[in-house]
Amino acid sequence: MKKLIIATRKSKLALWQSEHIKAALEKAFPEMEVELNEMSTKGDKILDTPLAKIGGKGLFTKELEDAMLEGRAHIAVHSLKDVPMEFPEGLVLAAITEREDVRDCLLSEKYEDIDALPEGAVVGTTSLRRRMQILALRPDLEIKNLRGNVNTRIRKLKEGEYDAIILATAGLNRLGLQKEVKFATPIEVTQMIPAMGQAALGIEAIDDPEILEIISVLNDEDAFIETTVERDFVTILEGGCQVPIGVNAKFDGENIVARCCVGMPDGNEIIKEKKFCDKQAFRQMGKELADIMIENGAIKLLKRAEDMALNEIF
Repeated sequence: MKKLIIATRKSKLALWQSEHIKAALEKAFPEMEVELNEMSTKGDKILDTPLAKIGGKGLFTKELEDAMLEGRAHIAVHSLKDVPMEFPEGLVLAAITEREDVRDCLLSEKYEDIDALPEGAVVGTTSLRRRMQILALRPDLEIKNLRGNVNTRIRKLKEGEYDAIILATAGLNRLGLQKEVKFATPIEVTQMIPAMGQAALGIEAIDDPEILEIISVLNDEDAFIETTVERDFVTILEGGCQVPIGVNAKFDGENIVARCCVGMPDGNEIIKEKKFCDKQAFRQMGKELADIMIENGAIKLLKRAEDMALNEIF
C-alpha cells in the first residue's frame, strides 16, 4: 500500500495520539506514506452540555467513521474509552495499543490529594463515573461540570474556577502536562476504578484485509486481553447508555484481576465487585463478572442512574 490516511480529531491529545500511530506505522512500513486528515466532531463542538444528555461517547467518533466509509480515510485513532461497543457496517476495531497509566488523576494548585481537599471544595468533572466515585469517597464535595480539551480544563483550574479537577493520567503523560499544576496526584484503582479501555488507543479501520494486516503491527496482546474483558463487561451491562460504570482488568502474573463498579451519579449507592481468573479464560471473564453484578442488582441500579443523569442537572 502506497498511502494510508488517518482520520483524527484536532485536539492536542488526539493529534498526539494520531502522530504516535503515524510514527509507528512509518517505522514498520518505511515505503508507505501516512497522512493525517484532521476534523472536528460533534463532541468537540458542544461544550456546555454533559455527554449523557447529548448522545454519549459516540459523539467523538461519528465524523471520523463517516470519513472512512466515504473513502477519505482508512483508519481512525481513538482513545479506546471513547469507542462505542458497536461499529457501522464496514468498520471494525482493528488493533488496541499498549496501555499507558490507567489511573485517574487529581489536579490542583492548592491540594495534594482527595483527602487534603477542604469540605465543600469544588471539583471539576463531567464524567458520571468519576462523579459517582469521588462523591462516595467525599460526599461533602461540590462537583461542577468540566468540558473542553485537556489544556482548556487545566486553564480553567488555574483561573480558579475549581479547587481541583480530575483527568486521565494517560493524557497528562502523553502531553507532558503534569508540571502545569502544582499537584498532579494519580488516584489508585482501589479508590477510583477507571473507565473501560482507559489509557489504551483503539484503532478503528475499514474492514479490508490489506488494511487489517498493516494495522495488526500496532496490537498489544496484554492490552487486547485486558480491554476485551472490560468491553465484554460493559457490553452486557450498559447496553449503549451513558451511565456511571467503571471496570478495569489487569494482569497479575499469569492471572487477571478485574474490578468493577456501577452506581448512582450522586454516589449514594454503589455496587462493587472483584474477580480473578486465569489468562486462558479471559474470553469468559467479562460476562461472568457482569453476571455477578446483575445478580447483585446492577441492571435496575443502572436504569435509575440513567434516569438521574438525564433528568437532573449535573
